[in-house]
Amino acid sequence: MQIYGKIFSEPILKSINAIIARQPQISRRKLSREVCELMDWKSPNGKLQEMSCRKALLELDRRGLIKLPERKKSYAFEKKKKRKLDVPIASIEGHLSVLGEIVIEPIKSRYSKDSRAWFQLIENFHYLKSAKLCGAQIRYIVKSEKYGYIGALGFSSATYKLRARDAYIGWSEKARRENIQYVISNDRFLIVPTVKVKNLASFLLSKALQRIGTDWESRYGYRPVLVESYVDSSVFKGIGYLASNWLYVGNTSGRRDGIAKKVFLYPLQRNWRKILCQESADGLGHGRLIKDSSNWAEREFGSIRLYDNRLKQRLYAIADDFYNKPQANIPEACGGKARTMGAYRFFQNEKVTMDIILDAHTEATIDRIKEHKVVLAPQDTTILDYSTHPMTKDLGPTSHLDHQSIGLILHDTLAFSEDGTPLGVLDAQVWARDPKDRGKTRRRKELPIEQKESMKWLRSYRRVNEIAKLCPETLIVSIGDREADIYELFHEAQRKDSKAGLLVRVGKRRNRKVAGIDLWDYMSSQEERGQFQIHVPRRGNIRAREAQMSLRYSSIDLEPPKRFSSSDPIKVWAVYIREINPPPDIKSPIEWMLLTTVSVDNFSEAYQRVQWYTRRWGIEIYHRTLKSGCRIKDRQLGSADRLETALAVDMVVAWRIYHMTMLGREIPDSPASVFFKEEEWKALYCYVHKTPIAPEEPMSLREAIRMVGQIGGHLGRKSDGEPGTVTLWRGIQRLDTATEMYIIFTSSRDGP
Repeated sequence: MQIYGKIFSEPILKSINAIIARQPQISRRKLSREVCELMDWKSPNGKLQEMSCRKALLELDRRGLIKLPERKKSYAFEKKKKRKLDVPIASIEGHLSVLGEIVIEPIKSRYSKDSRAWFQLIENFHYLKSAKLCGAQIRYIVKSEKYGYIGALGFSSATYKLRARDAYIGWSEKARRENIQYVISNDRFLIVPTVKVKNLASFLLSKALQRIGTDWESRYGYRPVLVESYVDSSVFKGIGYLASNWLYVGNTSGRRDGIAKKVFLYPLQRNWRKILCQESADGLGHGRLIKDSSNWAEREFGSIRLYDNRLKQRLYAIADDFYNKPQANIPEACGGKARTMGAYRFFQNEKVTMDIILDAHTEATIDRIKEHKVVLAPQDTTILDYSTHPMTKDLGPTSHLDHQSIGLILHDTLAFSEDGTPLGVLDAQVWARDPKDRGKTRRRKELPIEQKESMKWLRSYRRVNEIAKLCPETLIVSIGDREADIYELFHEAQRKDSKAGLLVRVGKRRNRKVAGIDLWDYMSSQEERGQFQIHVPRRGNIRAREAQMSLRYSSIDLEPPKRFSSSDPIKVWAVYIREINPPPDIKSPIEWMLLTTVSVDNFSEAYQRVQWYTRRWGIEIYHRTLKSGCRIKDRQLGSADRLETALAVDMVVAWRIYHMTMLGREIPDSPASVFFKEEEWKALYCYVHKTPIAPEEPMSLREAIRMVGQIGGHLGRKSDGEPGTVTLWRGIQRLDTATEMYIIFTSSRDGP
């Protein structure tokens, strides 16, 4: 979990609890120092962030994740001291010249004479009667050459969130979190009441602002660019600030003490807004994963760029609810009015989008990709029909032929291992067709690709290429079917900065040319390099068969079409397979032409490229899981944007069940605990075997998945094979109920 910008993983929490267990009398200050050292939690100048750490420890204690040692009744510095005014105070009237030289000095030691004088002046003369400043701070004492102490100023860390200030700066929430340290606050400003000198206030403010940047940088290692201050209008008018060219930008809400205060800002640099509004790179590869959480949703979405922890916790809860009850609508899945309303508010929140949710999941997917030498990334398009939702805004026609059906178009890209295990979603493009674009298909040759839906293939490849750059030890291959056979895609893949491979099945209608010869004729004339056999499953009335295939491959220079007449041919490799002597009743024998940018130098590599392409069907299985398992068409939301946000959660949930299905085949002998929580696999065992006693050690993952399939309706006969994704969806839903009952019964058994 993330608190005050730091990740507190389970190992970190265990280490903190271990420190407390070893030293039960440890002070909270010493504990915060040790935790800062443990987490390397330091400010830009290398000092430990003790106060931020102490706040985080209090929050962890409040949540019950750690048990802080008992706090001492009081500390010496907390005792309220009545400071006697023992410094001479003069009564002065006139102009600035009567004061002689005026010195504004920073206080370097809390034990100095100037420090004691500063506290005495503030506590005796400042209207707040409090000299306490929080966080990073610099205090200034003001002295007159002739009359001694005449005033005091104090600067400290800025308010974390302030509506009027934030609106004037115009920074994003991310920028505010990253750059708030460059804003400081003028928290105390005092001129001794007996000193009545015209223009003194504006003079002192100007002199202090001239040096605060340098002094702050010297003490803390970075230079502030903006100063804020608040003026209680019931006491002061803020004339001194206005006279010093401070900017009045609005009022506070007055939530703390019921008094709305004027907010003033003073820029210390000309480019202050540019500095405050700049954001760190937010692309893939910059997220911080939470790998050791027991909650799968937190592991999957832990790096999400939402800066409100409540939104993160809501996302984890929604993902869990959708996973446990995938075929239910939102109220049924969430269970209870509060959780349901929370889910609807989450999907309505403008800060939460499909891209933000899926980017976090993709960060976790990249981590899984790095464990493989080769990863396949098929992309495909599917239609999401929401015709039963006529009140949902911003939907569009899903067919070029008529406009009876409405919905959204989804073009997504998944990552698969060579064995077919889905690793996660890499890209998702969702759009609604404009009803006014009817007839656009007939004009497709007149339009640039940027104005056509074909652009989806290039966007997906660019995303895969971006991810490939983050995984230099892994070959990632983008795969497309015949619809992806567009020259622009090959042109994109041959760029010098392209790290991802490309594999596309070619359609005969594309009329591809090699040395002026039709591609199909050219490859048919090549020498046969070998044969292999594939199993073709039953399809309708056509019986299953073992098909004998011939294989040819060659490197070719793919000639550009007329619209690319100025471009050079592109070097690719063609792999051509064709069924030999098909049965007489087979009207469409198997015949594939594959083009790839990954080199093919022998039969083994050519056959491997064919195997790669067969993994493309994994994305179709995923789409079926998403539609029939998640029942996404039953999501009742008011606009297409909200549907997209809900769809992002459903896509990750659908991947998880598909991942579980294939994981049971890839590593069947692994313990069930690699996927199921302890209470889940124990509840599963008790439910299936009708026993109240669960084993001490988990069963194998394959056994657990078969049990889930069994309670989902899978018969488990030899001819049935392994349970599929839809059957497992039903089983997961029943397992959720069984787990709830198991927890209830075991809790009562262990109770008093």
